[in-house]
Amino acid sequence: MLEAFGFSDPGCVRSNNEDYFINDAAREIFIVADGMGGAAGGEFASQLSAEKVYQSLTAAGNGKVSLESAFVAAHHYVQQAAIATPDLDGMATTLLLARAIESNGSSGVKFEVGSVGDSRAYHYHAGVLDLLTRDQTWVVEVGSRLGLTAEELKTHHLRHVLTMAVGIKKEVLRVFSCTVDLSVGDQILLCSDGLHGVVDEKILLEALESEKTIADKCHYLVDAAKEAGGPDNITVLLVRVT
Repeated sequence: MLEAFGFSDPGCVRSNNEDYFINDAAREIFIVADGMGGAAGGEFASQLSAEKVYQSLTAAGNGKVSLESAFVAAHHYVQQAAIATPDLDGMATTLLLARAIESNGSSGVKFEVGSVGDSRAYHYHAGVLDLLTRDQTWVVEVGSRLGLTAEELKTHHLRHVLTMAVGIKKEVLRVFSCTVDLSVGDQILLCSDGLHGVVDEKILLEALESEKTIADKCHYLVDAAKEAGGPDNITVLLVRVT
């Protein structure tokens, strides 16, 4: 069985929240999207993409539709919405999904994780926190090949630029995916860069290994991001195998 809790906050700087999440423990599908675009574009893109990928997976039954095809459907859906509404031209979003695809009986469950952009998924197991996703950003995909130091990359003016997003004007969508086996007590943390971009992974690890409830852990992490300045919207979705 899975226990899950999600929480989103606009942060300390922005008045609107362009993040969107879906938490469906019954169907074992969990989604986080972080939108971008002028006016209400970001909010619209994140909601559209999350709901479209969720619809694609649940319409045929979770596990019966490939993760990549569901992401591509969401990509085209956001593109078409932007064409239909010129004021939303240029909107796009990150998209992160985790779903249970196979039960391992009493020992746990196998999860599939997919992502576009820089929203992240982490796996906590036996005191260790592993990053499951790979950021599709200039820093990771370009800057790291230019010989820049880690410190230079942290402050580079292109550090927040995405190299891929759902809804951008490209036909080919690159989707990162992986699978992970979860044991009882393991946790999956899904989050937007409003959390991982400002809160050190040591704090994430300390929160997940604490005795707090998963709801309290989510609130604690959002508060930590806000205490660090909260420059962006913050979304945390935590899943635990029980």
